[in-house]
Amino acid sequence: PVGRGLVAALARPGGNVTGCMNFECGVAAKWLELLKQIAPGLTRAAVLRDSAISAGSAQFGVIQAAGQSVGVEITPINLRNAGEIERAVAAFAQRGGGGLIASASGLVVAHRDLIVALAARHKLPAVYFERFFVSAGGLVSYGPSQLDQYRRAAGYVDRILKGEKPGDLPVQAPTKYETVLNLKTAKALGLTV
Repeated sequence: PVGRGLVAALARPGGNVTGCMNFECGVAAKWLELLKQIAPGLTRAAVLRDSAISAGSAQFGVIQAAGQSVGVEITPINLRNAGEIERAVAAFAQRGGGGLIASASGLVVAHRDLIVALAARHKLPAVYFERFFVSAGGLVSYGPSQLDQYRRAAGYVDRILKGEKPGDLPVQAPTKYETVLNLKTAKALGLTV
């Protein structure tokens, strides 16, 4: 019943609400799948997450379920501050066969440079939810195409300016995803892609 209620609310949000969702939690399983494809020897993955937000717990649950199906041990690393992140990643990296999954949250973005640097320092393959991590030296990202999202939002603005009510327009989920790979980082990690 809750699922149907949510679908109905997204289809016709009512009032002055509409727009584009930036993220769909089911995509979190793809992060693990992609990481396992790039680093086939992966047996463990640490999920960097913000446990204070519901999306952090939801993404972790999806990744944990996917981990069970592919035989990868999943460990949460809760994001609070830089020192804690550094200690947790260093402790995780001590055993071999590990990789990182940077889940979608503001705290992951805030600590982007640190997370990318830690992955490089500890030679951990890492997957991110947005391409700007790869531009900063991260290995690979998989997430919604921001350009596609902006184009779709512009279409909604046009429709609203022409008189349609925002509440009559369904909230749109991403439909176009992109994978971005940093070949220089892959080479530094000794990965053949």
